[in-house]
Amino acid sequence: MSNEGGSTPVFVAETGAAGGFLGAYKPHEERHHARHPAGGSRAKLRRGGARPVPTPHVTHEHGSFLRARDFAEAVQREIRRSERSRAPLTIVRYAVDEGTDSLHFERLLGILQSSMRETDVLGHVGTDTLAILCPDTDAAGARGLIAKVAPLVSDMPILPTTATFPDHIFESLSGGTAPGDAFQMLSPPVEPIDNLGNYPLKRALDVVSALIALAVFGPLMLVIALLVRLTSPGPVIFKQKRLGKGGVPFTFYKFRSMEVNGDDRIHREYVARLIRSGKGEPPSDDSGTATYKMTADPRVTTIGKIIRMTSIDELPQLLNVLKGDMSMVGPRPPIPYEATHYEPWHLRRILIAKPGITGLWQVEGRSRVTFSEMVRMDLRYIRHCSLAFDLKIMLKTVGVVLRCTGAR
Repeated sequence: MSNEGGSTPVFVAETGAAGGFLGAYKPHEERHHARHPAGGSRAKLRRGGARPVPTPHVTHEHGSFLRARDFAEAVQREIRRSERSRAPLTIVRYAVDEGTDSLHFERLLGILQSSMRETDVLGHVGTDTLAILCPDTDAAGARGLIAKVAPLVSDMPILPTTATFPDHIFESLSGGTAPGDAFQMLSPPVEPIDNLGNYPLKRALDVVSALIALAVFGPLMLVIALLVRLTSPGPVIFKQKRLGKGGVPFTFYKFRSMEVNGDDRIHREYVARLIRSGKGEPPSDDSGTATYKMTADPRVTTIGKIIRMTSIDELPQLLNVLKGDMSMVGPRPPIPYEATHYEPWHLRRILIAKPGITGLWQVEGRSRVTFSEMVRMDLRYIRHCSLAFDLKIMLKTVGVVLRCTGAR
């Protein structure tokens, strides 16, 4: 399949029956010492407000644990620390089958409290669910914890689930699969984090803008479709799997600008060099900056060069906006194989916000900045997203497109 030179791992949960995992859960003194990530208020657990504080049925020192919101905030803080230190972190979640004896839940609480290390954090994340946040712990360490707990809960109806950052993210993104339970574990909704890259009228602006654009550019799109069909064999619309908000894959539309069945290795290699080293092609102008887009792709057709230069090839993405896969403004959606080369902090550009047709990068640094600089622009947009900011970017996009600034 050809690759249209677009702009790259989502979470895979690891589950197993109690006692089904092997691995060494290193004691505290054998692992990297990490500060305790749990800040803010702590609370003794009351399930639904109807039950008293559970009394564990095993001998342990009764400790405190975090409410769901506090635990989610602790997870986000540890993820930010992991992005800087590149040390993994893991969450191990235990869910008690709904409708079972409440004594099972209370007993599980005691077992987990007695099995935790000093830097681990216990949270009550659901009606019948407890989770342990384990900083500086990889998937093997999580399996060790599960193996340690398994003999103590072998008679209880529970199933452990694990999620490791960033490993499970990269595994899922690279395969283009849906995030699943692990993503929910590592990205719990937290205000205002959950509203970053969004605002109440954003969807309304998207739909209205897309409909107006289709009405204005509809005749042009018909002409382009005819030219693509007449000048090279193959479909008019190029369809490709891209990663949307939260790493959820979707079908991305463009006018086809390349030969059918072209080898995409040239783009894979280019993207790998660009992201890993910050260097793409040699500079195409006097700025001395590597370009994000390829400027001499042999797969591009004659008409493809024109529609790519004028960004007309992007017009079918208005359909993606109407479907809800994309927004008019946001980070560009990456191809799954691109995510395999991301740094952990790069993931925020796709995990937090819905991708867009245009964005801050397109109007301020298109094809003239490094990949990391592009990601920083995306994160700046996500932090300051608003109706006024979107309208400003959309107006600037018109000028950029008319001048063909940075287009390839």
